[in-house]
Amino acid sequence: MSASELNGALVASKLLTDTAHRVELLRSSSGKVPCLATVLVGDDPASQTYVRMKANRCADIGIRSLRVELDAATTTDQLIDELHALSDSDDVDGILLQHPVPRHIDERAAFEAIAPHKDVDGVTAASFAGTALGFPSYESCTPSGILRLLDAYGITIAGRHTAVIGRSPILGLPVGMLLLRRNATVTYCHSRTADLPDQVGRADIVIAAVGQPELIRGSWIKRGAVVVDAGYNSGNVGDVEYSAARERAQWITPVPGGVGPMTIAVLLAQTADAAGAPAGETVRLVAGQPVG
Repeated sequence: MSASELNGALVASKLLTDTAHRVELLRSSSGKVPCLATVLVGDDPASQTYVRMKANRCADIGIRSLRVELDAATTTDQLIDELHALSDSDDVDGILLQHPVPRHIDERAAFEAIAPHKDVDGVTAASFAGTALGFPSYESCTPSGILRLLDAYGITIAGRHTAVIGRSPILGLPVGMLLLRRNATVTYCHSRTADLPDQVGRADIVIAAVGQPELIRGSWIKRGAVVVDAGYNSGNVGDVEYSAARERAQWITPVPGGVGPMTIAVLLAQTADAAGAPAGETVRLVAGQPVG
């Protein structure tokens, strides 16, 4: 048995096409062009690359990208002032603070400086609360992208046992909340989990989001499971031992080309939402649904 791939690049392309259509409808009807402000602190090469990729995708679909670059010595207070100014600007619809920020900055305080109605990356406490409780908010982009990807391939979530490895506030925690809202049974695993191989081995769906190369061994995977690798490490290596996991799983995401493209596509779709672009069932996909 060899798993089929969950092609995030293909699904993301469809979402970007739909978002481009919405952006054009907004421009033609009102003259408004959505604007995403990206804030980058310091000169980390990986962060520079991510911001450039997002700007390129914006240009591809007609969203204006406002790039704000701040010196690595920027203080938390200075960053908060910049985020407040962008939140108050009528010209900006969505705000992305590229993370991680330099260690001396209080990242959580910076996230909370973003106005909730412009938090298109889904990083504020208000967005997390909305995700957990099921009221309208912007979902954290990678978790939302993961569920949209599962939906695109018709993978059943309700009633499935899901192991989430990782508990970060912008990935592990919110993806578990979205899965709970879709009636999955969720087990959170982390660095203190004593029986990680057993927890993974019982899971119908495995979400790897820990940031350690090939931490999840292929031999742990339950036969017929769905494996979503949200990790990206040096050398194009994910958090899952891909070659071995593929021999046991039914579905698996590649790295790269799985989760990453979905993250950017959701970010731009939510920027269009924030700008008021027309929405419809065929173009606006919602990852989380309230529990009935």
